[in-house]
Amino acid sequence: MSKGPFFAQTLVPLAELRPLMARSNKPAVRQIFGSVLALSGAGMLVWAARDSWLVWPAMFTMGLIWVHLFAAQHECAHRTAFRSMRANNWLAWVCGALIMVPALHFRYEHTAHHTHTNLIGQDSELIPMPATFPAYFWYLSGLPYWASNGLGILRRSIGKLTGEEIGFIPTAWRRRVIWESRVLLVLYAAAGLAIATGAYALLFYWVIPLLLGQPVMRFIRMTEHVGCAHERDPARNTRSTRVAWPWQFLAWNMNFHGEHHLSPLVPFHALPALNRLLQGQIPVRKGYIGGHREIWGSLRSGKGPVC
Repeated sequence: MSKGPFFAQTLVPLAELRPLMARSNKPAVRQIFGSVLALSGAGMLVWAARDSWLVWPAMFTMGLIWVHLFAAQHECAHRTAFRSMRANNWLAWVCGALIMVPALHFRYEHTAHHTHTNLIGQDSELIPMPATFPAYFWYLSGLPYWASNGLGILRRSIGKLTGEEIGFIPTAWRRRVIWESRVLLVLYAAAGLAIATGAYALLFYWVIPLLLGQPVMRFIRMTEHVGCAHERDPARNTRSTRVAWPWQFLAWNMNFHGEHHLSPLVPFHALPALNRLLQGQIPVRKGYIGGHREIWGSLRSGKGPVC
């Protein structure tokens, strides 16, 4: 899944880094319990506000929690959430199904992302720097995300892989990736049919919240690499941000994104400790807004990377 601790070794002695790479089930169990509790609470808000305009902020709140299931899926894709590979795979699949990110496809796409982080033409997850503010807001709308993911599932379900996908999905796994899309397509079709025949709970507790919450996830994802240098140095091609505890909890500490790219083998719960060991060698922005200020500055000036 990753290049291992080698980047971090240049900044932190291996003797100090190695203990941080230990796997533990407890932090992930706490995270999952917290997410389920938060989803339940948000669902109660939606139910309580169902006959009022307040249902919209309630659904937005629920959507923020739904879209952050991506953080759980991401950690499981690295096989660092649990000691058990099976537990990582199952949670990644469930979370991915709920947010329309096929787990197996994402695992291999994300491997390519870590191998070629922010390199134009090589990084399979590269989010291009918007050329204009309208393009910036179009990306933040989440519509390109839903179109890309939905059409990707549909295309792979009929057995078609792009040249890029053929490049990062091992031959032995391509058939499984195709079948993964077929299974998800059936599940989404069944959900759509259920909604059409009166199961509106799926609409108000899942679909609409996801649509409302996705722009926030796009806003967060942009802070990770957009506008950063197109080179291999993780200290230059990735941003870290310091955010309030609720955001850090929802993100499974992925706001420490530079630290994660320095050593992807370090589990999420140890990233704050890695940040402390680095002692400022990785710049940390103040909040997600800090990253976007750099993006806005680059958009206004028309200059190159700002990281």
